[in-house]
Amino acid sequence: MTEPTRSTGEATVPCLFCGALNRVEMGKAEELPRCVECGKPIRLDRPIRVTDQDLERVVAESTVPVLVDFYADWCGPCRLLAPTLDEVAHDRAGELLVGKLDTDRNPTMAVRYAIRGIPTLIVFRDGREVARHSGVLPRPQLEALIDESLGRAR
Repeated sequence: MTEPTRSTGEATVPCLFCGALNRVEMGKAEELPRCVECGKPIRLDRPIRVTDQDLERVVAESTVPVLVDFYADWCGPCRLLAPTLDEVAHDRAGELLVGKLDTDRNPTMAVRYAIRGIPTLIVFRDGREVARHSGVLPRPQLEALIDESLGRAR
């Protein structure tokens, strides 16, 4: 398990309840920032749902790395990967933003990012794709993919 590194970075995060985009300080993830529109808590210690409408803003406006899981509800391998992504989001809260994009409900971004198979994981840094992997990964390999894409040795 990786010890979380608290970030001074910010992320643009859609509210799970109302969909409003919020600018949050990642270093204060434990303090449960609240949505500016509806006031509900924004949990940064779990994957956030992103859509065709907000993915590009989330990626472009976040100063922390963003890991996006392109998945579908019916996909068995996607369901196998989900608990690992939950753990990574929890353990790296404040350092990394983890998002999930349902390719069935959001086909525009699936085409935009040339998703050929699911699950596909893409790591974005400074608004650009820096790593990609299709298929299920065990936790150690996922951590290595993230660290390598961020220029860190494991």
